[in-house]
Amino acid sequence: MPILALGNSMAWRDAAGSLRHGMKRTGVGVAVICAVAACSPKKEREKPVPEAGYITVSTRDVPLTVELAGRTAAYEMSDVRPQVSGIVRSRLFTEGSLVRQGQTLYQIDSSLYRAAARQAQANLASARAAQAAAAALAERYRPLAQIEAVSKQEYANAVASAGQAAAAVEQNRAALETANINLGFTRVPAPITGRIGRSLVTTGALVTTGQADPMTTIQRLDPIFVDIQQSSAELLTLRRSLASGGAIPSSTAVRLTLEDGSTYPAEGRLEFSEAMVAPDTGTVTLRARFPNPQGVLLPGMYVRAQMSQQTLTNGILVPQAGLSRNPRGEATVLVVSGAAGNKGAAQTSAIAQLRTVKADRTYGAYWLVTSGLKPGEKVIVEGLSRIKPGQPIRPLPAGSKPKPPQGKASGPASR
Repeated sequence: MPILALGNSMAWRDAAGSLRHGMKRTGVGVAVICAVAACSPKKEREKPVPEAGYITVSTRDVPLTVELAGRTAAYEMSDVRPQVSGIVRSRLFTEGSLVRQGQTLYQIDSSLYRAAARQAQANLASARAAQAAAAALAERYRPLAQIEAVSKQEYANAVASAGQAAAAVEQNRAALETANINLGFTRVPAPITGRIGRSLVTTGALVTTGQADPMTTIQRLDPIFVDIQQSSAELLTLRRSLASGGAIPSSTAVRLTLEDGSTYPAEGRLEFSEAMVAPDTGTVTLRARFPNPQGVLLPGMYVRAQMSQQTLTNGILVPQAGLSRNPRGEATVLVVSGAAGNKGAAQTSAIAQLRTVKADRTYGAYWLVTSGLKPGEKVIVEGLSRIKPGQPIRPLPAGSKPKPPQGKASGPASR
């Protein structure tokens, strides 16, 4: 019995050893297989060459628009003042209304001036009678002096008296004319056609000749002036640019932006530029004239004037989406440059080259590039988010890439 147990124990140990040996061999094989799989080369996926939509740039005439501050001013303005002294009897206009030249605005008491005119007329009649008598006496003495019936001295005195009487007639005629003019001044007319302001005098007020305060003010608002301020430094730059030949003078058209941000519908014209610089502001005044039939523009309004003073003859326009700024603030664009072999594809692709350009101003939806680009070069404006400088690209004209279909794609029908 003990011998059998011992034999069974030895057989069991042999079987267990064989099992462990087989498991070791199996583990070594699995490890080898894993090592071989890990060491085998993995085929890398090639990244597709990104498509780049480009535009071909060219030179063109670009009007350079400037925006300047300005204020409106009346085309004509007149202060209404009395020419004679007296009491205001009536006001014959509506404040704020449109008055015509020659229209009566005020009536001053005319009784004294009417009496003075009648007196002057009477004096003129008396002088004419005295002139007739003196002329008759001189005519009567003339033949008598020839026959020495009267002395030559008496005849000379008669002729002189006739001349004095004629002069007195002219003096009294001038006095009558003055009296009639003063009588007419009691009716205060509108000197110009325009919009009249508020009345500064009332009925019953005393007005005097040469008084400092006007009775009212009239302003002509159609057309209307806009006085635009431009710094003398900008004016010098403009003249230097025109003298260099790179730009030509533009038209004199001017547009306005009002205080509320709206655009004035009518277009104005630049009239002239003052020949002096204001010493307190360092600016030159440019005056433009605008039609104002509806009376929208009133004197003293603040406006913004847009006008083109020069036209650049060789400007290049680049869409704003195709231009960016580097950390130094320099303007940069990506230009299609050269050709490089595209590995894994039969087609060749170009290189996206980073180019620094000069672009100081915008023109609508474009940047105006004045240096750094040449006509005929291709600037990338589409697909910029997938392109880096120096990267191979597949250039396509901008807008030629087909758009993806709209809506959701339908999948396979479920069974």
